[in-house]
Amino acid sequence: MLKTFDVSRSALVAQRERMNVIAGNIAFANTPVDPNAPEQSFQRRYVEFFAKEEHGSDTGEVGYRVQTDHVSGTRIVHSPGDPRADENGNIHYPKIDMMNEFADAVLASRAYEANVATIQMTRQMTEQTLRLLQ
Repeated sequence: MLKTFDVSRSALVAQRERMNVIAGNIAFANTPVDPNAPEQSFQRRYVEFFAKEEHGSDTGEVGYRVQTDHVSGTRIVHSPGDPRADENGNIHYPKIDMMNEFADAVLASRAYEANVATIQMTRQMTEQTLRLLQ
C-alpha cells in the first residue's frame, strides 16, 4: 500500500508541473518572438510523462520532463504600424492554441483530483486494515 502513496504523490507533482507549464503558455501567448533570435524567445512548452525506473526495475512512479515545442512554429499577425513588426509588417507570436491549453488544464486538474482521491482511498483502506489487526 505504501507504493500506492508513492505513485500518487509523484503523479501529483507531475500534474502540478503540467499546470504550471500550461499557465506559462497562456501567460506568454501574446509575447512577440524576436525575429533576430527566435531560439531565445518563448516557445510553447509541454510536459512529457514516463515511468521512472531505478536500478533496472520499474518503481511505478511517474516521471516527467518539460519539453519545448519546436515544431509548431509561430503565429503571424500583420501589423505594419507596430514598432515590433518586421520589414514586412508582421509580428510573430508563439503558436499557442488557447482551446487546447484550457482543455489540457482541465485534464490536468481532473488527473490531480483522481490522484488525491486515490491517496484518500488508500489511507482509508490502511486504517481499516489496522483496525482489523487490533
